[in-house]
Amino acid sequence: MELAAGFASISRDDWRALAAEVLRKSGIEAGSPEEVLSRATYDGVTVAPLYDAGDLPGDPGLPGAAPYVRGARAAGGWDVRQRHAVADPEAVLADLENGVTSLWLVVGDGAIPVGELGAVLKDVYLDLAPVVLEAGERTPEAADALFALAAARRPEPGAPAGPGAGEGALRGNLGASAVLGTGGTELALRCAAEYPGLRAVTVDATPYHDAGGSDAEELACSIAQGVAELRALTGGGLSVEQALGQIEFRYAATADQFATIAKLRAARRLWARVAEVCGAPGAGGQRQHAVTSSAMMTARDPWVNMLRTTIACFAAGVGGAQAVTVQPFDACLGLPDAFSRRIARNTQSLLLEESGLGRVIDPAGGSWYVERRTADLAAAAWAFFQEIEAGGGIVAAAELVSGRIAATRERRDDDIAHRRFPITGVSEFPDLGEKPVRRRPAQAPRDSGGLPRVRYAEPFERLRDLADARPERPKVFLATIGPLAAHTARAAFAANLFHAGGLATETAGPGTDPEQIATAFAVSGATVACLCSSDKLYAQHATAVAKALRRAGARKVWLAGKGHYEGVDALLHAGCDALAVLRETFDDLEVTR
Repeated sequence: MELAAGFASISRDDWRALAAEVLRKSGIEAGSPEEVLSRATYDGVTVAPLYDAGDLPGDPGLPGAAPYVRGARAAGGWDVRQRHAVADPEAVLADLENGVTSLWLVVGDGAIPVGELGAVLKDVYLDLAPVVLEAGERTPEAADALFALAAARRPEPGAPAGPGAGEGALRGNLGASAVLGTGGTELALRCAAEYPGLRAVTVDATPYHDAGGSDAEELACSIAQGVAELRALTGGGLSVEQALGQIEFRYAATADQFATIAKLRAARRLWARVAEVCGAPGAGGQRQHAVTSSAMMTARDPWVNMLRTTIACFAAGVGGAQAVTVQPFDACLGLPDAFSRRIARNTQSLLLEESGLGRVIDPAGGSWYVERRTADLAAAAWAFFQEIEAGGGIVAAAELVSGRIAATRERRDDDIAHRRFPITGVSEFPDLGEKPVRRRPAQAPRDSGGLPRVRYAEPFERLRDLADARPERPKVFLATIGPLAAHTARAAFAANLFHAGGLATETAGPGTDPEQIATAFAVSGATVACLCSSDKLYAQHATAVAKALRRAGARKVWLAGKGHYEGVDALLHAGCDALAVLRETFDDLEVTR
């Protein structure tokens, strides 16, 4: 049976003709629909409106086989890994008893003291629950504590082995780095000789993402750091195969599901190429730990973070990550509570157990779009990786890396300001009446590696904080002209924009009498107004209403839409710089920024 039997054969040229006709009716004349409907990512990768079999880049291989695009192993599912930065054995056990399968422990100053590591892991079976350490400069000390714990649980000679017994049962990752000076080489040698289930080195790419970097920049920096670790490990006495087996990579997963899927698949292709060049193609299956993005999280309307992390977790699973961490929805507010930790782990349980996502290997494999995007992203990342290597490697090329990421961050900031990069609950559809979520301060922020840390929502949230701090919320008057049908769309647009900065709005209601609108403005107590209506009614009434508002004391008169009218100072429209509008309005309302 042919699935397309009974349907007429349609070519890409047929689609172009139909798409061009639709665009023409919309008032868009274009030589090629692809030019109009395509968009470019921050890496310059083109996302087209249509893909077909001709877009396939080649054979991606099989799951568990080089080049590992379809997965580093021929198995589905992933390790549910949750992060703990507080010495709370009860919280650790609650996670393990309710779906979590491995632990990510932050050890050191302001986190879990090295001396309390044994207490935190007292009732944890180390052969069942792998342990991942994040200890920075305290890594050798924390690793020694973990080794001592494993040795203490070794059974006496002749005694039956039990859970957690023996050094070989110790599994996880010590989070060391040979390049960054945390004892990576020494620990890797010991792990290779004594602890076959334990890796020593983590290449953490999330700081590049958290600094505002693009997907290709995150990938290129991770591969460059991975290559530096390989050089250090092999220089310290490990074989190439042993060194490859000692490294785990950590990437950010975002709510852009296809970008995340392609990024994880591209990362495996890139690392497989490195292994091939090093003469060990069979050892190039990259071990991946995906963490839901910190940069995408919002302090305002934080409940939406549950949706963001669900999509990110889905994408990480589909993309083939072997371990996934879902950050609690309140992680950017401080120390997550028991409820938020429960939701985070249940997000993974639902996807694994109820949705059955882990039962399918590489569900995105064969998708014309995903395969093409994977290949294009890998090519962009490899090009930047070569630049880093030409600059002397990841350490020597720090200025090149930070400059490239800063340029990307600037472009994204501009998209956020113009709301081309919408943030639900913050720049779009904000809720001025939301009750703030309070949490105890977190004492162990993620290590940024010297790079800045950004959250995309922060510029809008800072304005919200200023507005909230006023004894009375600053207000903008919406001078609606005409019946509801004429002004509702633009009034809703203007209100949404002003609310994104924490500014309240009050509406004049239906009507066209300039004096009545001006009287309502004066009663409202506002000093800034925005005209809202249709183009037709603007032509008839905008100038008269603007002048009446001026006489009533308006310091600034905006107009939602386009056009030039006497008495109107500036325009609001789709694609305008919303942050600039809000900052200017704060100044007009004499709210100190």
